[in-house]
Amino acid sequence: MIRKVLTSPVLVWAICFLQFLPLLLFPPQTYSPTSQEWWLPLLCAFITLFAIVQLMARRSAQLWPWHIISFAHGVNIISRLMLLFPRATRNIKGVLQINSLYLLLSALAMLLSAFCLWYFEQYEVRGTFLSKSSEEKASG
Repeated sequence: MIRKVLTSPVLVWAICFLQFLPLLLFPPQTYSPTSQEWWLPLLCAFITLFAIVQLMARRSAQLWPWHIISFAHGVNIISRLMLLFPRATRNIKGVLQINSLYLLLSALAMLLSAFCLWYFEQYEVRGTFLSKSSEEKASG
């Protein structure tokens, strides 16, 4: 029953749009022009958008859009793990303080990306896109 709910077309489409959240979920100072971190989340979001267009608008039955989505979420997890310790603390007037906002957002984004990796590998989720494309080909 839960699998049927998780693979309903409405929920699949909603998660396809919400998958950009973990890719772009950073504290506001990350997106400042002086930061060197801003380009990787935007690049991952851009290639994911390209893959989603292939799946939703062009109704592609090929596997490469799914691989691009998995790649983007994998890079998101790896890059956040690499930045976790350097960004875990802040030096404020000579005192190290825990950067709790960054730690919380990073943990949340990694969990959401891991969920997206698991979710988009489900046969039924991919079948939702394939069934829609096969219905259109049969009727057209």
